[in-house]
Amino acid sequence: MTAKEIVKSFYDLDLAKSENAIDLIHKDCKLLWNSSNGFTSLDYDGIKNMIDGLRKAFISFNYRVSHLLEDQNTITARYTIYVTSIERPEKEDALAHFISIWEVKDGKLFKGYEISQLADDSSDSLNSYAEIKV
Repeated sequence: MTAKEIVKSFYDLDLAKSENAIDLIHKDCKLLWNSSNGFTSLDYDGIKNMIDGLRKAFISFNYRVSHLLEDQNTITARYTIYVTSIERPEKEDALAHFISIWEVKDGKLFKGYEISQLADDSSDSLNSYAEIKV
């Protein structure tokens, strides 16, 4: 698989339901994430713990990707995360908007840089993702 296909296969997962999402993460992975809560650095174990926590908190956790750009083994993705919480199983909500840059090594996500912002109720910000197909 190409680097783009590997990254796409990760973003095609529903993290709340996928039991093998961690298989796409390199054992030496490092994720550097700037969010509205500040800076977070995660290694393989941190990512595994985060995925395990998502599986407990959400019925569904899906990515809607609008852009997926490839430059050799580096992939840039723009997407919104949509979730269905255990507390509100009848409603799916936009959680946050992301731009992520991933370096792929040995067929797995190796080094990631992310920036995110909480989603708001603006229809323009949400509709822009629905209009674009990767």
